[in-house]
Amino acid sequence: MPVFDLAVTPLRELNQALHAVPAGTNDTAFEVVNPRGAHSVAVGIDSPLAVQVKGSVGYYCAGMNDGGTVTVEGSAGPGVAENMMSGTVVIEGDASQYAGATGRGGLLVIKGNAASRCGISMKGIDIVVHGSIGHMSAFMAQSGNLVVLGDAGDALGDSLYEARLFVRGSVKSLGADCIEKEMRPEHFSALGELLAKAGVEGVSPSEFKRYGSARTLYTFNIDNADAY
Repeated sequence: MPVFDLAVTPLRELNQALHAVPAGTNDTAFEVVNPRGAHSVAVGIDSPLAVQVKGSVGYYCAGMNDGGTVTVEGSAGPGVAENMMSGTVVIEGDASQYAGATGRGGLLVIKGNAASRCGISMKGIDIVVHGSIGHMSAFMAQSGNLVVLGDAGDALGDSLYEARLFVRGSVKSLGADCIEKEMRPEHFSALGELLAKAGVEGVSPSEFKRYGSARTLYTFNIDNADAY
């Protein structure tokens, strides 16, 4: 397994190596040591690689991931897994703001807490946060699932489209056009599968509430102006 020590190796060499892996090879596992909060670690992966990062990272780790599995044994700065297309990103610690922003697919697991704007403008990604999330999370979220085992901050789901939000704890406040919705059998089933994929044990889907769009702000209507 190739090991990249970012204390002595430029980050560019790591990312170049990840992009240069030939198709069909069995050498798909990488280890990164001494990340020391580096920005843009393991960005743009476009094949089924496995990258283990031994420490915390800065901005935009695993951005634009398309098929890779990136595990960070620490915390992550802003924008982790931004615009992810597919694959899996696991943060063993906490994540800063706008985790999973604009993500189009794949699974982002945050085993600690996530800061503000988690899942902003998500477009198909699944995000599972074992802890709590900050304010304005899932702002303008279009599709996908945001699962929170802890609490949610102010203005959850503001201007939401069709993403599904599942929160086990309390919600400080809901954003414009976001309402609590009924948990139907298909939601229990889908949530159970997501919890299992994210390594959550001993938690039942029945402990969650579902939130979604009231669908009154899809187009501007003067009668709904006060909600904006």
